[in-house]
Amino acid sequence: MGNPPKLTAEQRNAALAKAAEARRARADVREALSSGALSFSDALAKADDDLVGGIKVKAILTALPGLGKVKSFRLMKQLGISENRRLRGLGRKQKEALLAALS
Repeated sequence: MGNPPKLTAEQRNAALAKAAEARRARADVREALSSGALSFSDALAKADDDLVGGIKVKAILTALPGLGKVKSFRLMKQLGISENRRLRGLGRKQKEALLAALS
């Protein structure tokens, strides 16, 4: 494995701020899902957005009311969705299967 890139202090601070903003936005989406302010279908519609699309499917499913870690893991396994799959990486049929299972 190679050495990390040499960044100036300004570049490093900008990268850290960008990463913090992405984490904050993803946490807001998960919170909106758990409170019911955002539906799963709305989250799927926003999957093209870089911030929302980067959330792992298992994190989205566990944020939904009524689905915990075990149920979401079983659902993903049943539908053939990888544990590491991100929202933007879902195929059309996988999205349809998730919507059908959660409706």
